Amino acid sequence: MRWELDWLDKRAKITPMSLALVDAEQQTTRTYRELNIRCKKLADWLYEKGVRKGDRIALLSPNDISYFELLFACGKIGAIFVPINWRLSLQEIHYILSDCAPKLIGYHFSFKKTVNEKLFTDYETFQIEKEFLENRRIPAFKEEPLQEQDPLAIIYTGGTTGNPKGVVLSYQSILTNAINTIISWNLTDEDITLTYLPLFHTGGLNALSIPILLAGGKVVIANDFDPVKAITYLNHYQCTVVLFVPTMYHMIIETEEFKKNSFPSVKTFFSGGAPCPLEIYAAFKRKGLLFKEGYGLTEAGPNNFYIDPKIAQEKRGSVGKPMLFNEIKLVKADGTEAAVHEVGEILIQGKHSFAYYWENEQATREVKKDGWIYTGDLARKDDEGYFYIVGRKKDMIITGGENVYPLEVEHWIAAHPQIDEVAVLGLPDSKWGEIVTAFLVVKGTVEPSEQELIHYCLKKLGKYKIPKKFIFVAQLPKTHVGKIDKKALKRFALEKKANFL
Repeated sequence: MRWELDWLDKRAKITPMSLALVDAEQQTTRTYRELNIRCKKLADWLYEKGVRKGDRIALLSPNDISYFELLFACGKIGAIFVPINWRLSLQEIHYILSDCAPKLIGYHFSFKKTVNEKLFTDYETFQIEKEFLENRRIPAFKEEPLQEQDPLAIIYTGGTTGNPKGVVLSYQSILTNAINTIISWNLTDEDITLTYLPLFHTGGLNALSIPILLAGGKVVIANDFDPVKAITYLNHYQCTVVLFVPTMYHMIIETEEFKKNSFPSVKTFFSGGAPCPLEIYAAFKRKGLLFKEGYGLTEAGPNNFYIDPKIAQEKRGSVGKPMLFNEIKLVKADGTEAAVHEVGEILIQGKHSFAYYWENEQATREVKKDGWIYTGDLARKDDEGYFYIVGRKKDMIITGGENVYPLEVEHWIAAHPQIDEVAVLGLPDSKWGEIVTAFLVVKGTVEPSEQELIHYCLKKLGKYKIPKKFIFVAQLPKTHVGKIDKKALKRFALEKKANFL
C-alpha cells in the first residue's frame, strides 16, 4: 500500500517505542509499534472473515483504544470504518445500520445487552475486547489497490434536520485535515492531548487525535466527562493541547480545582463544537492561560481556521484566519461575496472536504456546489481578515423585518452576573413574524426581573434585538457532544406556548 495511505506503518518504524495511546481509566497503553501490529492482525482477521474493499465495519463503543485499532485496520484493507453514536435511540441506530449495511459490527462489552436487541439479529457482531489478536502471527495479507479518494470512514451527523446523513471521509480528506492541522497549529511529537469528546464524532477523532498521532505525539482517552477528573488527567499526563466544548469549559471554570491549578504543561486550551461564551475567555485570561476557539464541521476537516492564542484574547469570539491548505469565503443570500463586516454563509473548499453523503446524492448536491461546501453557518470578517462566527443560517431570527443573530444576544446576556446559561431563539408571532426569546438558567436561586434584564440589554443591544420574552428553566437541553440543543428547546417551547407567550 502507498505509504501516505498507511502512514501508521511508517510512523511505527520512525518512533516504534513512543506511546501513541493511553486509556486513562483502564490504564492500558499502546506504543506505535504495538498499535501497528495489532492493527495488522485485526486487518488480517477481518480479511479472513470475508471483509473486502468497500465493506462497512461498524463500531458501538464508548471511548476506547479499539476505535483507532479498527479504523487503521480498515484502512489497511480498504474497508470503511463506521463509528456509531451509542447515545442515539435504538430506532436511530437501526436507521444508521440499515443505511450503511455493515458487514460486521464490533461492540464493547458494555453494549452486550444492546446488541442482543432484535435490530442486531441481521448482522454479524464481535466483541472488541476479546483477545483473539494475541496469538495471531503478524500477517502478510493481500493488499488491495487503494486510492486517495477511496472512502475510509463514514461519520453520521446528528440528524438535527431529519434522518442522520452518513458523511463519507476519504483517505485524502482525513490525511489532509491532519497535515493541515499539524502545520497550521504547530503540533509536534512532543504534544499530548486528552480526548473526552466522543470518538464516534469527528471532533473526538479528527480534531486533535488523528493529527497528534500522525505527528508522533500521545493521545490520552477518557470517558464520562467530569471536570475535576479532567483537570487531574491534564496535569497527570502533562497534556500540552486539549479540545473541549464550551459546556465542558463552563463546568471546569466553576470548580475549585480550576482556581487552584496553573496547568504548567498546557500550551493552549481549544474550544470547539459551538460558539464559546466570552466569560470563558475571561476566566482563562485571569489565570494567564492561553485559550482560543475554532470552527469546523464533519463535512470539512473538522479543522478550518487558525488564530494565535495570544491574539485570541484581543479578538474574543474570532476563530481566526483560514488554515494553510483550505479556502474560505462568505457569500450573501444573493450569491455575491460579503464585504468586510458583512454577514455571509461560510463556504469551504479543500482536499479535507468530505467525498459525499452515503447513498444520498440529493443531499450531496445541496451541500457541495462547484467544489465548495455550503455550511449553513454565518460569519463576518474584520478589516484584518479575522473571521467571527455569527450563528446558524437556520437560527437567524427575522423579527419585524430585522435580522437578529442569536449569538450576539447570547454573548451579552451570558455576561450578566446572575445568568449561568442562555439560549436565544425565534418563536412564531402573528405581529412580528418571530419574537426574540431567551431561555435562561440562573446562578443560585434568585431570578433577575424582566425589567432588569431589559435595562441590562439596552446597554449593548439595539431595541429590536432585545428578547421580548425571558423564560427561566432549570437546565437547557444538550446534544450528545454538549451543544445546546435548540431544536429540542424550540419543540419544547412550542408545546408550552400557551404558558409562555
